[in-house]
Amino acid sequence: MKVKEKLTQALALPKEITLDMPLIIATGRGELNIENYKNLLEFSETKIRVHTSSGLLVVEGNGLLLRQMTTENLIITGRISGIYW
Repeated sequence: MKVKEKLTQALALPKEITLDMPLIIATGRGELNIENYKNLLEFSETKIRVHTSSGLLVVEGNGLLLRQMTTENLIITGRISGIYW
């Protein structure tokens, strides 16, 4: 384990902040909040591809919409059928 990871764990700091990891929160199957993403690579009503520090994140479904997009946060709504790394 690296020093930064050990310090984060010892001090109980949020990993998404100190280690620049994505934080993904699903609310049912209708909303997905992605914090700390790097780039939006693809967007359609059936597939959204997002680059994160942990790798490529793919969201699949129907009627997908970007309800909110800021430099650090994405909120996706629609009928989400799958979330894949």
